[in-house]
Amino acid sequence: MEKGPAVQKVIGLIGGMSWESSAEYYRLINETVRARLGGYRSARCLMWSFDFGEIEALQHAGRWDEAAAELVAAARRLERGGADFVVICTNTMHRMADEVQAAIGLPLLHIADPTAARIRAAGLHRVGLLGTAFTMEQDFYKGRLAERHGLDVLVPDADDRAEVHRVIYEELVQGRALPASREAYRAIIARLVARGAQAVILGCTEIMLLVRPEDSPVPLFDTTALHAEAAVEFALAGS
Repeated sequence: MEKGPAVQKVIGLIGGMSWESSAEYYRLINETVRARLGGYRSARCLMWSFDFGEIEALQHAGRWDEAAAELVAAARRLERGGADFVVICTNTMHRMADEVQAAIGLPLLHIADPTAARIRAAGLHRVGLLGTAFTMEQDFYKGRLAERHGLDVLVPDADDRAEVHRVIYEELVQGRALPASREAYRAIIARLVARGAQAVILGCTEIMLLVRPEDSPVPLFDTTALHAEAAVEFALAGS
């Protein structure tokens, strides 16, 4: 008897933070499934997409408890809808990944873990980190990279952090990728490399809309692509 198609786990995507990067997740996940399985195959997935204006207001007001409650509610919706595991389609909101994981009975695939695994597999240990000010300055992300994966994480200086953050919120999450901002990011990356960074993590899921490998003298690790790839690996494991 001919064997039927592999059965995929259902990927639960918490998106809309911003929708521009969530669209990239959807594209990358489906392209990877098709490349792996061939033919007409595509991903089995559900997405809960936020109104990012509401989330952005909570972030910049420091109302993280309310933001966590929103993410928990989204994860529970996906669980009720039949998801087999959950992916938060943004780096910054992994600030409340532990709360989300504790509230559901499904695995949560943390964005920092596949990124760190790929960096370690490349034999690198000192990395620069670009992201929102929350990701660069708070410990929820840098701490996981250091404590769980043994990475030495460098962040830009205060002025450069402010510019990276500004470009994300004033341009990238609104779908704009400006040449002047690309040049600014190239200069910031160069300064991280001068301080000893062997690679740079694009630790905001929108940065890949602006920065390309040719913009950096060292390898770039795109968390969006790596997270999407890891989601497919998890979905297909055991199939």
